[in-house]
Amino acid sequence: MVKTAILFPGQGSQFPGMARELFDHNLEARALLTQANDILGFSLTDIMFNGSDEDLRRTDVTQPAIFVHSVAQFVARPELVPAMTAGHSLGEFSALVAAGVLRFDDALLLVARRAQAMQAACEEQPGTMAAILGLDDATVERICEEITTAGDVVVAANYNCPGQLVISGSAAGVARACEALKAAGAKRALPLPVGGAFHSPLMQSAAAALAAAIEKTAFAEARCPVYQNVDGRPHSAPAEIKANLLRQLTAPVRWTQAVQQMAADGATEFVECGPGKVLQGLVKKIAPAAAASSVG
Repeated sequence: MVKTAILFPGQGSQFPGMARELFDHNLEARALLTQANDILGFSLTDIMFNGSDEDLRRTDVTQPAIFVHSVAQFVARPELVPAMTAGHSLGEFSALVAAGVLRFDDALLLVARRAQAMQAACEEQPGTMAAILGLDDATVERICEEITTAGDVVVAANYNCPGQLVISGSAAGVARACEALKAAGAKRALPLPVGGAFHSPLMQSAAAALAAAIEKTAFAEARCPVYQNVDGRPHSAPAEIKANLLRQLTAPVRWTQAVQQMAADGATEFVECGPGKVLQGLVKKIAPAAAASSVG
């Protein structure tokens, strides 16, 4: 029996012209995209369809744009019935809508609040991120801990797939870690063009700002398990999901562990829903026996 896991991408998967085809050819998607403009109070679709790369890199645009595109893609494909869902970082909000935990309008307001809070945290506590390739997780974690103990914050932030881990922290901490990790045998240490230290303790003020919005929002019991970033495990209860969603801002994204757990729990195919095809590529490295595709 086929068990389908639906996956939703996070920040970085945006592109100029995103969701235009959905808007033009699917009535349900068009209604959702139009509703998003009304909820946000500005024309998100105009920026998505006609904006430049630079326009789409603004956090207050990027996060709602990816979320709305992902959910619109999902509603445009009613044959997609998830046995389980997961989303990478921001994508977790799309996964919660697909699992019936959050209503679209409530989730979009939370995504917009999260984007604003993260932007403010970036300005308050500047930081950056880097991708580390070809080194085992334990070595990356050890070196990050040593540098943080010495006074410059840097942590493992995204466990994307075996041999690919993203670190996050202060500019000095990330720079020191990149040098030390290359010396320890990393094939590459690539600084990422991001505006802050996402999924690190430097996002603490964003978590505090988001907490009040999450508490005011109605969360329902999940129709199917949602494999959350903070522990890579399935969750259905609203209280657990809320707590994990809040912790996600300062905790690492355990994507490798989530995909491994979904495969162990019987997922036979993984379908990426939204802009880009990054996640299906990661699935092929994490769970090569499973089928992986995208509808983005």
